[in-house]
Amino acid sequence: MTNLSYKHFTIGVEEEYMVIDPITRELKSHEQKIVHEGQKVIKDKVKAEMHQAVVEVGTDICQDVDEAFMDVSALRKTISGIAESLGLWVGASGTHPFSHWQSQLITEHVRYNEIVNELQEAARSNLIFGLHVHVGMDNREMAIHIANSARYFLPHIYALSTNSPFWEGRTTGYKSFRTKVFDKFPRTGIPDYFESIEAYDSYIKLLVKTNCIDNAKKIWWDLRVHPFFNTVEFRICDIPMTVQESITIAALFQAICAKLYKLRTQNLNFMMYSRALITENKWRAGRYGIDGSLIDFGKESEVNTRILIYELLDFIDDIVPHLGSRHAIANVHNMLEGGTGADRQLKKYSETNSLVDVVDLIHNSFLAGI
Repeated sequence: MTNLSYKHFTIGVEEEYMVIDPITRELKSHEQKIVHEGQKVIKDKVKAEMHQAVVEVGTDICQDVDEAFMDVSALRKTISGIAESLGLWVGASGTHPFSHWQSQLITEHVRYNEIVNELQEAARSNLIFGLHVHVGMDNREMAIHIANSARYFLPHIYALSTNSPFWEGRTTGYKSFRTKVFDKFPRTGIPDYFESIEAYDSYIKLLVKTNCIDNAKKIWWDLRVHPFFNTVEFRICDIPMTVQESITIAALFQAICAKLYKLRTQNLNFMMYSRALITENKWRAGRYGIDGSLIDFGKESEVNTRILIYELLDFIDDIVPHLGSRHAIANVHNMLEGGTGADRQLKKYSETNSLVDVVDLIHNSFLAGI
């Protein structure tokens, strides 16, 4: 077999942060001051989101996980510093433990006004914080092939990212309630299988033509082939509490794409499973995180989620050295031992019975390990 190059599997990371009032620990509108100050330093790597208590950042195109780690660390440090200078805090959690969306302001912007006008309360209540990972592809034909197969692994990695156990002051019983909030939007969840990039593009064209959407960015699936760039965008994960967790998750998505590419070049295919089956696993991952079980469709039986994550590590193991991401992938073991962000939030709450203490944990973890 020829020596394949994996250089085109670049990484881009987008994170959404919550802006917190240090006195009340509630979410707080920063009136876009963080964005305006941030743009002086990091240009268009910071932008406003629909709710004024959210700040979104995005890295440059990174060649490997080390570059992504440096970039995300710098973004977290910059945004945190600017927030503090304005008397505010930032944190990373899929939902705020007790703030109510009703009291949060919407950013004045044509696109957000349109979304709120169309989706009404589903949009106004969508006060959630995610992690998006873009993985670069050779071309869009390869991207749709990889997206089809990568769908199977979404619940495994989502389970590792779970970081939203509370909603409006209640323990939800979910490790990730964020996706339950987002499910109210149309065109969310696990995507269907598309037999070709042409089939995917015609689907988009049909939706635009029939006024369902005005552009492909209103496809909010857990994974999508980007409408303009040669990337597959993974959108299923809660924003993790720490930068290490974000980078480990990005490394996993990159390695899955590279492994599926390798199989494809050897005329091998990963099994395709239906959206309905993968959705069962997604539900379990959101409910139980890494402490539940997922369905192994091949064996037609339930398997402990941790075991399936270890199997995923075996699956990608041969590709990891080519990507230079061994150290980032190795952190999965720490995540499985120490628990996810959701597990740490719930542990803090069981120790202190205080959601204010949970917010403090979220804030204090934001720069951990940088």
